[in-house]
Amino acid sequence: MRLSSQHSGITSDVIIVGGGAAGLSLAHRLTEAGTTTATVVDAPDGPLRPAERTWCYWEEGPGDFEEAVSASWSRLRVHGVDGAPVTVTSSPLRYRMLRSGPFERLVHSRLTGSPGSQVVRATVDAVRDVGDGAQVLCTMPGGEALTLRARLVFDSRPVAALPPARTQLLQHFRGWFIRTATDRFDPSVADLMDFRVPQPAHGLAFGYVLPLAPDRALVEYTQFSRAPLDTAAYDAALEHYSRAVLRLGTWTVEAVEQGVIPMTDGRFPRRAGRAVFRIGAAGGATRPATGYTFSAVQRQSRALADNLRTGRTAVPPPPHGRRALAMDAVLLRALDTGRIDGPDFFTGLFRHTPPQRLLRFLDGATTPWEEWAIGLRSPVGPMLRTAVELPFLRRRPRTAPVTAAPCETSR
Repeated sequence: MRLSSQHSGITSDVIIVGGGAAGLSLAHRLTEAGTTTATVVDAPDGPLRPAERTWCYWEEGPGDFEEAVSASWSRLRVHGVDGAPVTVTSSPLRYRMLRSGPFERLVHSRLTGSPGSQVVRATVDAVRDVGDGAQVLCTMPGGEALTLRARLVFDSRPVAALPPARTQLLQHFRGWFIRTATDRFDPSVADLMDFRVPQPAHGLAFGYVLPLAPDRALVEYTQFSRAPLDTAAYDAALEHYSRAVLRLGTWTVEAVEQGVIPMTDGRFPRRAGRAVFRIGAAGGATRPATGYTFSAVQRQSRALADNLRTGRTAVPPPPHGRRALAMDAVLLRALDTGRIDGPDFFTGLFRHTPPQRLLRFLDGATTPWEEWAIGLRSPVGPMLRTAVELPFLRRRPRTAPVTAAPCETSR
């Protein structure tokens, strides 16, 4: 987009490091009123630039990014281990699928029309407080040094190490964009969790199918466990799911996506300096027990933009409420210890909870009474035992590295 000819001292109100869902969403919210200028620093083409990603979320009515939505569904389905399907209608909410490429092009086009705002392709070397603001030191694709300055910097890059936690699981997955030789998919219904796959000794596994046409879909294999698999193991699981469970016949794989999402009750600091702050997954936007991130990013971006316009605090607001995080901490611990059966728990949620209430619950938007009603449908004894022991557990750093970079993903 636009770039000043001066390669030092480029100044704007705000610098946003990272041009993914969190960075571009905040840039859009800050600049839509025309009162704030923003510079987005995004990695140039090459090894530091992530592959195209998929984000999914629930929304009522046409949303801000409707032009970039690839597909949406108002019927959602879960298959239990026994194969019995549970299908719910989410209306007036729709489950939307957004690919990072169209989303990026849409927001870039909007930033083009915002005077003083820009996207810079550069590698960020350092972010630091200086004087009455902050400074971002970068290297341009040609090797030239670039210094950016602003009053505030919001950094969305993945953190180098996860914060200490009582429970640390990973949601890791690999997905194929499949085209079948004959019509095999129902484009009116999305399969959120299909437990008709072999379950690991620790954690849980499920299939995930987002149909794009009668002969096209994103088909994923996902695990909640302590360590990712290698590519061969993911592909073997996808082959089995596609052939033995979905019975797709002949197909071709047109594209692939893969990712790892930390599922942790660690506390992600949202402040990294006097004028430097963390947003998105790096600032705790990922819902610990589900991996969903995009909706929380939108809430955080709107609230932060409102705060800055009215002169309130620049610290990004918490992406999730305390009750939601407390419930997630209990669920993660119960899953990790094996006190509850993951497939039975999630299937039961869909089977016994009204759809709109369930989706609000997964989004962290339920009332205490609604959460109490949902809790009575869960394994009360194991969950209470877990809730009682949590305050006495130490938060520990992760001992094993996350072998694939955490990403804002399709959950």
